Order: sequence, then structure tokens, then C-alpha cells
Amino acid sequence: MADPSPFRPGFGATPPLLVGRDDLIADFATALDYGLGSSDRSALLTGACGTGKTVMLNALEDVARRKRWAVVSETATPGFVARLRDTHLPVLLDQLRPPRSRIAGITMPANLGGLTWDPAALSNVAPDLRTRMSLAADALTESRAGLLITIDEIHAVAIPELRELAAAVQHAFREGREVAFVGAGLTAAISDVLNDHVLTFLRRAERHQLGEVSRADVRRALREPIEAAGWEVTEDALATMTQGTEGYPFLIQLVGHRSWIAAGGRELIDRGAAAHGVADARRRLGNLVHEPALASCSDIDKTFLAAMAKDCGPSRMADIQRRLGDASKQYVNQYRKRLIDQELIAPVGRGTVGFALPGLREHLIGHAVVDLDW
Repeated sequence: MADPSPFRPGFGATPPLLVGRDDLIADFATALDYGLGSSDRSALLTGACGTGKTVMLNALEDVARRKRWAVVSETATPGFVARLRDTHLPVLLDQLRPPRSRIAGITMPANLGGLTWDPAALSNVAPDLRTRMSLAADALTESRAGLLITIDEIHAVAIPELRELAAAVQHAFREGREVAFVGAGLTAAISDVLNDHVLTFLRRAERHQLGEVSRADVRRALREPIEAAGWEVTEDALATMTQGTEGYPFLIQLVGHRSWIAAGGRELIDRGAAAHGVADARRRLGNLVHEPALASCSDIDKTFLAAMAKDCGPSRMADIQRRLGDASKQYVNQYRKRLIDQELIAPVGRGTVGFALPGLREHLIGHAVVDLDW
């Protein structure tokens, strides 16, 4: 039986070695230790698909747990505030409450009306989110810990519920409670949320844009798991793999995984296996990343991208304008901004743009998207 790959190419899966995010993790750890009221205790992670937002949420949650903080994590799907209020926090409160703290019942003297209280758990006394969050934070503070709440996949549809959550977290901050909040989402989605006039608290959160990883960190992220698993990788193979990732976090894991498989159990990744792994990984990237990213594009968005794909490198806006039938500059710039907001393209110099996702040009060409007569 072949040795299992040490790489984890699934979305949101924590890699065997997380690289390129050390400063962010260190700042967050410091905020938990010393940052009562600090802006670092409220953070938003943004970036394109595959840049490691969920992985970073996992890493920050691990930091909090090592410091004995309780972690409550959710995804911004409908009803997430109700799940926090009615499920996660009550469960946490039940875990934190000493066994003898339950009130079995209180009977008042007859001359005072004979009132009997229902023997409910404390977590059922106050069902609102703010109170349950405060109760949990206070109970954790007694053991010199705190409460971290994380929300993944934030988007504009969730704004009404985000308002309720942000208000509860803001009150906890104002009251000096040991509470921290980290949210994650696509950059454009987070921008839509921050444009809401009520969510001023989130506008003051630290924003961390996750992007490419340095080539030195990519080499570490590839080499160390391979060697830790008892295999070897040649220098030229490592160079091929590193270049093939273009510093894209998701592609690091995918290239490593496919190169490992291409080695065929030989316990050595050479240049041939690396080249095969890179080609296979980049082909798979189309279905995993490019197609989902293009799904929300309009026909004009795709026509703009097709116009860019005709170039071997960065595209001049003047050429795109000409290829779009000499459309007005204002019209072309409107779609330029849309695609930048969707993190499909990025400005690379004065009057030029390039693709923001690795392999997107090749994907467009391979799927006959650029068969336009320009």
C-alpha cells in the first residue's frame, strides 16, 4: 500500500505546514493575552477563493484554544445567530456551570405569595444573544480565559443577522469582557457588508487581505511535509513545484499532493513527477476554482476576460477597449472595477491589468472562451 500523501488539497483543510501568515497569528495571540479593548480582537480575513481564509480561521481558533479560550464557530448561512444563541452558547454555558449551580427551586413564604421558580438552567433564563454571550464570557474570565466567536463565508445577504451579532460583540467590548471576533469572506462580499451604515463596529475591525505566499515559504511548505513523511524531493523538482504554484495557497497543497501521487510510491519526487504533478494540479484548478469564480460573471464580464486572454502577459486597457468594439472608456472601466472587486483581475501598472487567479488565462483559452474574431 502506497504511503498516504501528507498534503491536504481540500478547501478549508489545515495544511501540514501553514506558511506566510506568522505575523497575523502572532498579532492575534498578543491581542488575546494583552489586548482587552484592542482592535486586534476584532478581525476580518478577506481574499480570493483559495487564499486560505478558512485555514486561517482554523489557525486562529487553535491559538485561542491553546490559551484556554472557548471557541464558538459558525458559517454565515441563514439562522446562524439563532444557532449561536440557542445551541452553541447554551451548550457552552452548561459545560462551564459548576454542577451544583443549578437552582432546584425557590419557594417564597406564603405571606409573600408562595412564588415558585422553574428549575431551569441559567442558560435558559435569558435567551437573547447579548446576555448569553456575556454570561459565557464572565464564566470564562473566572478561569482567566475568554470567548472567541468566528464566522466564515460572510456576505451581504447575512447583513441583518450580522447587525445583531456585531451589536452583541460591541457591547461585550464596551463592557470590558474577554471576547474576540474573527470573520472571513471574499473581499467583495466583505466590502458589501462594510458599506452597511449600521455595521460601523465591523468597519473598525482589523482587515487582513490574504494573498500570495513568498517563494521561500512555498518551498518550505512543500519540502518539509515531504521530508517529514520520510520521502525525498530533488532540488529541480522542488523548483518546478514552487514555480507551478505561483504562490497561490490552495495550489501549494494541490501541487504537492499530485506530485506525490505522480511519484508512484518511489519515496522520491523527481523533476518528472513534479512536472506531471504541476500540470495535473493546474488542470484540476479549473473545475475547483475557475469555474465557480466565473459562475457569477455576466456575459460582458466574460467578454472582458476573453479580451484579456488574447495577451500573453498583462493587458493594456486601450487594447481591451478596442477589442470590445471601441466601447467608451467609462463603460470599460466599469467592468474593470467589477472584475477587480471579484478578484478575477488586478491592476499591475498604469493602464494595465492582469489575471489575479493562476491559470485563469489558460482555462479561458482551453474552454474556447476566447474564440472571438479580434
